[in-house]
Amino acid sequence: MSACGKLSKQPAQKTTERTYSVDFSADSAYHYIAQQVQFGPRVPGTQAHQQCGNFLVAQLHRFGALVEEQTGTLPDYLGNPAPIRNIIGHLGAESSGKRLLICAHWDCRPWADHDANPSNHHTPVLGANDAASGVGVALELARQWQLLNTKGVALIPVDIVFFDTEDMGTPEWFDGQQRDNTWCLGSQLWSASVKPNAEQYTYGILLDMIGAPDACFYQEYFSMQYAASYTRKVWQRAVDLGHARYFRQQPSCPITDDHYYVNVLAGIPCLDIIHYDALSGTGFPAYWHTVNDDMSHVSTATLQAVGTTLMTLICN
Repeated sequence: MSACGKLSKQPAQKTTERTYSVDFSADSAYHYIAQQVQFGPRVPGTQAHQQCGNFLVAQLHRFGALVEEQTGTLPDYLGNPAPIRNIIGHLGAESSGKRLLICAHWDCRPWADHDANPSNHHTPVLGANDAASGVGVALELARQWQLLNTKGVALIPVDIVFFDTEDMGTPEWFDGQQRDNTWCLGSQLWSASVKPNAEQYTYGILLDMIGAPDACFYQEYFSMQYAASYTRKVWQRAVDLGHARYFRQQPSCPITDDHYYVNVLAGIPCLDIIHYDALSGTGFPAYWHTVNDDMSHVSTATLQAVGTTLMTLICN
């Protein structure tokens, strides 16, 4: 896929790193995921989508974030304007330092087009793992950030961005003219708007499908192409914490996800923590984009592995 450059050996330097005890409640993250799922499929334009968006805004406010919403439209797979509601929470909004970007999409696939039963192909996906899991972990990160901040701990300022309309890409059953860039509309809108101020971010981490009991997070191709040093840093931190079962230090194929547009349109190095299944025909779990993406595919053990890894990066 790409050749590895030679690394020159440098003399070891003694460094001092202030460390803090890190708390992350997987039970709390799981609860936030379940609350999203209770609204039903969060398909743009539905009542469930509106209610869940309001819930996310309220939670970010509750955790002390400065919250803003970005709305707009971009063409869907038919060329019609698709409504977008991106939700952004600024933790440490008053800080002038470089910021860390944590992002996830919060909408659901309108069609279970990979379901084994063709009669379900036009049924909305409940989206417990894809992608309520990433949103749930991000909310718990925000909660823990606020708790540490009230204790006077010096933390990296963080922007949490919930991208809308990620999962409205061209359905498998569509046999008309194919359009480009029909996936990840929310991140396309946000990335284009933030490009003039991209230097405020050190790097970004996208969370997508991070809850499955058997999750494997490989070092995705675009993550290594645009944010290799940060990808290695995150994976090494996870391994050091004992989470090598989930974080595999091996490459995977290119995945068109929100991080691609954050890299290409905004110019912010961004990596993707995403469940990749090398043995499946799609590269994703069997319940991906089916009616079976429910809470049975979310594990607190996996949420804990991802959450503690990110919290140590934020704290240390």
